[in-house]
Formats: sequence, C-alpha cells, structure tokens
Amino acid sequence: MAKAALETAVLDAELRAAGMPLGRYLGAIKAKVPCGVSVGIMDSIPQLLDAVAGYLDEGYQRIKLKIEQGWDVEPVRAVRERFGDILLQVDANAAYTLAEARQLARLDPFDLLLIEQPLPEEDVRGHAELAKLIRTPVCLDESITSAQAAADAISIGACQIVNIKPGRVGGYLEARRVHDVCAAHGVPVWAGGMLETGIGRAANLALAALPGFVFPGDTSGSSRYYHRDVTEPFVLDDGFLPVPTAPGIGVDPLPDVLDDVTTSKQWIRTE
Repeated sequence: MAKAALETAVLDAELRAAGMPLGRYLGAIKAKVPCGVSVGIMDSIPQLLDAVAGYLDEGYQRIKLKIEQGWDVEPVRAVRERFGDILLQVDANAAYTLAEARQLARLDPFDLLLIEQPLPEEDVRGHAELAKLIRTPVCLDESITSAQAAADAISIGACQIVNIKPGRVGGYLEARRVHDVCAAHGVPVWAGGMLETGIGRAANLALAALPGFVFPGDTSGSSRYYHRDVTEPFVLDDGFLPVPTAPGIGVDPLPDVLDDVTTSKQWIRTE
C-alpha cells in the first residue's frame, strides 16, 4: 500500500505536468461508473434489511453482503425475498474452508453475481476445487496480489471474476496489468475499495472506467465512510459517480481539512 501511495503521487505529478487525466492515461472509456456498496454483518436480519433499504434508496446499484459461518444463507435469503431482483453478491473474507463447500452451495439458488474470497488467500487451488462444487461464480480478492497471481489463478480455474484493489497490488500500473490479463482471458473484473479518501477514490474511479470493469464496484460516495472528506465529496448521481477529467487524479485536497488531519510533514528536495 505504501508503494501504491508513492506511485500514485508520482503519476499525479507527471500527468498534471503533461495535462493528462489519469483515466485517459490508464485507458478509461467511460465518463461515469456504476456504484455498489458493501454491507457488514449486522446484529439482526431486520437491521440488515433496514440498512440495505437505505442504500438502495440512496441509489446504489449493487449490494454486497459480508458473510461468515452462521450468517450466510438466511441473511441472503431475507435480502433476496425482500428486495427481489437486485444485483446481489456476497463477500466471505476467507471465512470458510473447502470442507464447507456444501454450505456455500446453499447460496446457489439466490442468483448471486458472485461469492468473493470464500477461502483463505493462499488456498488458490482450493478455490479451483470449490468452483467445481458450486454454481455461484467464485471471485478472488485477497489472493490477487499481482498480474502474475491473476494469471496463475485463472489458469487453474480458481476464479471466474476478479476484484482489483490498487492498494493491494501495489499501485494503478499493476492494477491495469491485472485488468489486461483478465481481459485477455475473458474474465470480468470490478473495482474494490479500501476506505479511500477522495484522493484514492478519484484514482479508483479512473481505474474502474477501463473496459474490463463490467460490475458495479465498491466506489461508494464519500458519505459512506466520511463525515468530511479531504477533497470535495463524491456524491452519487442516479447510482453513478463521474470519472474526474482534470489532469492527474483530477481532484485537490481541501487545505483546511488536510491541515486538520495531518500529523506531520516532511519536505524532500533533490539537488
């Protein structure tokens, strides 16, 4: 993640100097991207349903439910029955083992877009076995740390979909390479989120505008996580966020907000 931050800063500086937006540099083809939201594990199903209803009212186009053992089939069933034919997927965050494939197969009737990272990140072969035992498409997240990792996983059938997080793979250049590998193999991708401020969110939107990103990502509005963002807030418009078009990442920090959250500064000058 440190490498990704440094690389993004350098890219932003170079592209601002060249007058080029990050989206154009990466190969973006969309002016706006559809947005989904991730919903955590709740204390009760009624609480979950209220949360999902609120996000749908805000315009989010896709709902992702976090699941774990003891909180999987019933919450998914409740959301599907309450809200009907919405775009719905689940994220296990590596909470299961291959021995629990039968339990995961109980999610098949709910027509999910995908199940994200059901097994531990190092168990890529286990995901390949699981994909043979369930109908729900398997999506890898934590297991995809590079373009090479994506190629290896795809080659053994460990995933049908890939979640790309620039912070996880070391930056937007490697994220584009992951996208390109997946596109070459006909594997769709979508953009994950890692609680970015508006600085990272702007860059994520540029990435999510590439042609291989076919599912709504976790590029939610600023208010999903921040009462006050460090840039002008990103606000959903009919379920979409616009891809910044100004040079570099396309946004600037708000000086007063940045000062409030800055704990230290160090200037580095080259001779």
